Amino acid sequence: MALHFEPEEYNARRDRLMMVMAEQKLDAVLLFAQESMYWLTGYDTFGFCFFQCLVVKADGSNVLMTRSADLRQARQTSNIENIIVWADRDNANPAADLRELLNDLDLLGCRIGIEYQTHGLTAANGRKLDEQLTAFGHLVDISGVVDKLRLLKSPAEIVYSRRAAELSDEALDAALKIIKAGADEGAILAAMQSAIFAGGGDYPANEFIIGSGDDALLCRYKSGRRKLTRADQLTLEWAGVYRHYHAPMMRTVLTGKVSKRHQELYDAAHEALEAVEAAMTPDFTFGDVFDAHAKVMEAHELTKHRLNACGYSVGARFTPSWMDMPMFYSGNPERIQPDMTLFAHMIIMDSDSQTAMTLGRTYLTTNGQAEPLSRQSLDLIVK
Repeated sequence: MALHFEPEEYNARRDRLMMVMAEQKLDAVLLFAQESMYWLTGYDTFGFCFFQCLVVKADGSNVLMTRSADLRQARQTSNIENIIVWADRDNANPAADLRELLNDLDLLGCRIGIEYQTHGLTAANGRKLDEQLTAFGHLVDISGVVDKLRLLKSPAEIVYSRRAAELSDEALDAALKIIKAGADEGAILAAMQSAIFAGGGDYPANEFIIGSGDDALLCRYKSGRRKLTRADQLTLEWAGVYRHYHAPMMRTVLTGKVSKRHQELYDAAHEALEAVEAAMTPDFTFGDVFDAHAKVMEAHELTKHRLNACGYSVGARFTPSWMDMPMFYSGNPERIQPDMTLFAHMIIMDSDSQTAMTLGRTYLTTNGQAEPLSRQSLDLIVK
């Protein structure tokens, strides 16, 4: 087995889940989120694009139902001992196979928790699941339960998060060596991802964001490349990734001279990030962090140019997104606690003048002030 944590770590995670199950009087849970399976057992695959489920009983024992393609994957990467394969076939209904497995485990008619809110369970498969199980027990939506357990990072997880942040820094260093007028966006991406792979890192859970010119105002990856001009703006959002743990960063890099508007937006972004850092302590909530960001944006008359969220938790995530819950948005009551890894991003997109400015990095929360995991300066970068 290629496990990334000691057995004691996995045992502690299992025990935490069992405590929650006992509190909610659950006889079993059906886990469909790949993040949950990875956190609990080490199971590492992108096979969750098909139907698969980890059944965890109240006594802590588990059974994985998956496809034949992932049988060896589970054996090689996880501590799961009992693996059941459902067969690919015409008109296959793995939800029916899962019902039979639950029957064999004497769980039909019991109180069962299900992870519905995950990319690992499509709406179509969710409907099939309900059709098979609603008549045989009491189903409880436990979406977010394991996510909340994953929110506080163990010392071993923090080690991986720190390494991911080092890889983020190395990726920016590699990009800055070649960013200049005439540089190709494809070469910049290649340099950044190469630095992460060379450092022992992984693919990110979503594509790096890169956009220059008018595309610098976009917050998502899009196909197509261009070369930088002598007076350009380049927005980058990327993440160093180590053992699937992410440490995102965000920057808008300028070529040539700094325009007045770029300087105004940078000053606001820097001030807002400092305000967010000050609020990222156990005295505040995730909503308070967002409010700190929004207050600065309002003072700079940038409310219409900001977003309605300014960051989120990060950790071990899988495709299609490295974004984890909870997020920094208005009214979020979740409290900041020590040992969270949180990405704060200041994103200002002024469509009136087609000017972009971003600034963001990952933090480790403590009993006091949050610790930036990046060694990079927050100074405006001009090449």
